[in-house]
Amino acid sequence: MHTDTERCVRAVQSKDARFDGWFFTAVLTTRIYCRPSCPVVPPKAENMTFYPSAAACQQAGFRACKRCRPDTSPGSPEWNARADTVARAMRLIQDGVVDREGVPGLAARLGYSTRQVERQLLAELGAGPLALARAQRAQTARLLIETTELPMADVAFAAGFASVRTFNDTVREVFALAPGELRARAARSTARLPRTPGVIALRLPYRAPLHPDNLFGHLAATAVPGVEEWRDGAYRRTLALPHGHGIAELAPRPDHIACRLSLTDPRDLTLAISRCRRLLDLDADPVAIDARLRGDELLAPLVDKAPGRRVPRTVDAAEFAVRAVLGQQVSTAAARTHAGRLVAAHGTPVDDPEGGLTHLFPGPEALAALDPEALALPRSRRTTLTTLVAALADGSLRLGLDSDWDEARAGLARLPGFGPWTIEVIAMRALGDPDAFLPTDLGIRRAAEGLGLPSTPAALTARAAAWRPWRAYAVQYLWATDTHPINHLPS
Repeated sequence: MHTDTERCVRAVQSKDARFDGWFFTAVLTTRIYCRPSCPVVPPKAENMTFYPSAAACQQAGFRACKRCRPDTSPGSPEWNARADTVARAMRLIQDGVVDREGVPGLAARLGYSTRQVERQLLAELGAGPLALARAQRAQTARLLIETTELPMADVAFAAGFASVRTFNDTVREVFALAPGELRARAARSTARLPRTPGVIALRLPYRAPLHPDNLFGHLAATAVPGVEEWRDGAYRRTLALPHGHGIAELAPRPDHIACRLSLTDPRDLTLAISRCRRLLDLDADPVAIDARLRGDELLAPLVDKAPGRRVPRTVDAAEFAVRAVLGQQVSTAAARTHAGRLVAAHGTPVDDPEGGLTHLFPGPEALAALDPEALALPRSRRTTLTTLVAALADGSLRLGLDSDWDEARAGLARLPGFGPWTIEVIAMRALGDPDAFLPTDLGIRRAAEGLGLPSTPAALTARAAAWRPWRAYAVQYLWATDTHPINHLPS
């Protein structure tokens, strides 16, 4: 969008928050870059230039505005709606892969050469993988500076910087303030609540509107005992992270998601934030999605009644695939019971002083050694589960941010016991495909019949062609016509 100058100027002059994250405005006279909704008086059109990413702005020598804090705007929804190389690379960079594995590691995951990945990112985003990762490190550093009492040296290494000097130089360049000045400024401008040692509290922004009922309702109703819980108006769960583990607490607020993270190692902060945003689908563009779905006269009343529904996703694709198999042809309560038993037997224990979480969900390597006879499942489903776990453990099946959605579907289809429903629910919630569709789902067929939509899978799929590429969101609106607990915030 940043190449459409006239449209960008109109968005900036109207301070339209819907475009935050789609592009960034750099002001040639002040050398500052802003989000489109910046509250200051808009500059003259001839003094504006536009970039597709904060990293491109920083690489061009612009520093972040202190009023609108463009480095904290929601991410571009484009990366969640695509599965090409650039989109997959951006999801991996947001997940901290460059910090952990370098650009060669990023390229290896994508199956391309380092040079090819750099070329594609530079062509579309105006910045290479190192610059994009640097921009993310700067934002992580700012979060730690402003929300914790960690010494600056610890902040530097936790944010992914190789040295304190590089950390100091980057913060000064990006924010035009020294790290100590950033912390002092935050202390003066923000009402401080008592801090819990080891807990980082932050706000996760999103594009309005956001309807929380089915989002948090689904996560709470399907919560695996010991791994997830709903407590005091917040969804809480354990996170398995590269340098340790963590506990995330997420609560809906009118204009943001309140997030509290308890991490055993602060180096995992960037990854934890990325997983929480992905879990709640916070980078979606609800205005564009709902506009497409309103084009169907039978769906329009559902959208108008509760706009901004998101797709409840997952923090770990492999975990969700296992849970999808456990939930085949059983009730939500039975699926929770099966998953809870698996966690109690094979999960890693954790401490949770603030709640009732007890374990990390076991990874494929831990589950690869399980005894099928110990599973209280039909024999065919035991085979499905053990085959899935073995494929995930040996790498013959890859499910994650770097997955090509069509290739992942084909890989799942080759496993025994994986029909269209299981494959599509994994594509929708684990892989993040916004166009995944479940025409054979009983709840979808009942909802379709009640609305006057075709109820047979073939006819409903044909009708749903007009909803593309947002059919996964149409699924949420159709599911919400039922009274099932997944559609309501717990009391």
